[in-house]
Amino acid sequence: MNNISKKLHLATSALIVSCVAFIYGFNPSKILPLVFDFNVESLELKNIFRAMMGLYLCIASYWIIGILKPHHWKSATISNIIFMGGLALGRIISTFIDGLSLQYLPGLILELIFMFWGIINLKKAK
Repeated sequence: MNNISKKLHLATSALIVSCVAFIYGFNPSKILPLVFDFNVESLELKNIFRAMMGLYLCIASYWIIGILKPHHWKSATISNIIFMGGLALGRIISTFIDGLSLQYLPGLILELIFMFWGIINLKKAK
């Protein structure tokens, strides 16, 4: 199996998800109104977005562990497939129910790419 593809998959995923984490949670009341069409003013919304930031950073950290510690690679890749697939599924459901979001379409495409890339890497590792 191509070791570079395995590591690149998890490293790129970790980098992108970490960047998104900081967009969501670093300063949600300042950053999110610039990116999305809503304000984050209540304590509860700030808490939700910072919790998402923490979740994203922790899962990205596990993907880095999967790169550095080969015995964690398979579990890290499976978690990446589930994470990316879950995000993509939610966006697909939203597309059918709410309509197509051109702002989130690139995210959906990337999530599907990373999900399938992970599946391919797992199959090659067998």
